[in-house]
Amino acid sequence: MRKEQHHKRWNEVKTNDSWAIFKIMGEFVNGYEKLSKIGPCVSIFGSARTKPDHKNYKLAEEIASKIVEHGYGVITGGGPGIMEAGNKGAHIAGGTSVGLNIDLPFEQHDNPYIDSDKSLDFDYFFVRKVMFVKYSQGFVVMPGGFGTLDELFEAITLIQTNKIEKFPIILVGTEFWSGLIDWIRTTLLDGFENISANDLDLIHLVDTADEVIPILDSFYKNSNLSPNF
Repeated sequence: MRKEQHHKRWNEVKTNDSWAIFKIMGEFVNGYEKLSKIGPCVSIFGSARTKPDHKNYKLAEEIASKIVEHGYGVITGGGPGIMEAGNKGAHIAGGTSVGLNIDLPFEQHDNPYIDSDKSLDFDYFFVRKVMFVKYSQGFVVMPGGFGTLDELFEAITLIQTNKIEKFPIILVGTEFWSGLIDWIRTTLLDGFENISANDLDLIHLVDTADEVIPILDSFYKNSNLSPNF
């Protein structure tokens, strides 16, 4: 009897997995249709737990405003914290403000600064991450947790393996990021030779909003790439 029940449950799982393909496909189609119209954008990542009175929240807001004033839109994960700051800065500056929302324990709602026609909801992390990479001209990465690190290293991996076109990755906050960068250089590169020196060429470490825009402009001015729209 137990064997039959286990077999039945296994068949139900396989059936649900098969039908999930259509939901996944729907998320891709909806994402592609909406985001293909937004124009050149820069994604801003960082902790959902950062409070509005924290210096990093205010810095992310300032960076987003400058990005918008310089002709780019802003994409975030749509939640609170640094994501909210990014959307708020873009919104206040009158630019494109996109939110790629997903239901997570510390992100219970989308923030109010996303353009109403540019708020997308995802159930699948991997679909959401495709949208970040496909429709961004650069990543601005503020201090954050595992999710922020996941987005950062996914982008680096895809660039390293030539799965996507190169784009600038800007880490904001020397105090937060310098230990990680030092470890990458001394351990991954020099100690074990698990990466190449040029794998770090696109990573920039800054502390102020004024340093972000010249990096974006310099990259696209000196490369043969153009925004992917």
